[in-house]
Amino acid sequence: MPKIPRLLSIAGSDPSGGAGVQADLKTFSAFGCYGMAAIAALTAQNSRGVTAAYPVAPDIVAAQIEAVLSDIQPDAIKIGMLATPDIARAVAETLARYEARNIVLDPVLVPTQGVSLASAGLETALVASFLPFARLVTPNLYEASALTQTPLASNADEMTAQAQRLCDAGARAVLVTGGDLAGEPIDVLFENGERRVFRGRRIATRNTHGTGCALSSAIACELAKGAPLIDAIATAKAWLEGALEAADRLQLSDGRGPPHHFFALWR
Repeated sequence: MPKIPRLLSIAGSDPSGGAGVQADLKTFSAFGCYGMAAIAALTAQNSRGVTAAYPVAPDIVAAQIEAVLSDIQPDAIKIGMLATPDIARAVAETLARYEARNIVLDPVLVPTQGVSLASAGLETALVASFLPFARLVTPNLYEASALTQTPLASNADEMTAQAQRLCDAGARAVLVTGGDLAGEPIDVLFENGERRVFRGRRIATRNTHGTGCALSSAIACELAKGAPLIDAIATAKAWLEGALEAADRLQLSDGRGPPHHFFALWR
């Protein structure tokens, strides 16, 4: 029998199930992968926003990761909310010891609604700790601006400049996601000195909570299966469009609900 790909999520917990570890695990399952999780922070949030965030002690986060890696070797690792510089450093040191591969870093820094999910200095810690060995970094427009300390990008050229700046700082590949752009949504990948622009469709739905988590997790799933990076991104984007098109079918609340992770499986 072929081996089922194994994925580890290191992220915050969203009790409403739309983002964070819960969204990652749903995405892993939707892609036919076995999901595991180490929780780096507890949050109080729902479809209307984040009201509180509580970081987990760095040694506890590291212990969760070590418990998994000492037993089950993931084929890819998705990193989301890390909350503090100390947690970021603890995670990076633990992953380095186990020579983890196919790491996709989604640098959660600025929530769309509610309290901050990152303490002071996290941007610097992420750049110093993860850029050299992450396979891909997937900041949105606001996160790319924060990581590069440059103004918010408004077009593909400015997104490219920020991605290149992160690659110059040590990243192997950067995908700046442009779902928050006016007009056509585009994502810009910069790798090995070259740019590739991924174009998408604007889906008419308010239910976009956790789309960054879903996209980065879907890319990690495809990398775990052995797909080249460009193919992994294209497949993940196509899946996410389907999940967004079906999101209204969930009928969860009148806030910003999540994509329908299992749109292709539930009938």
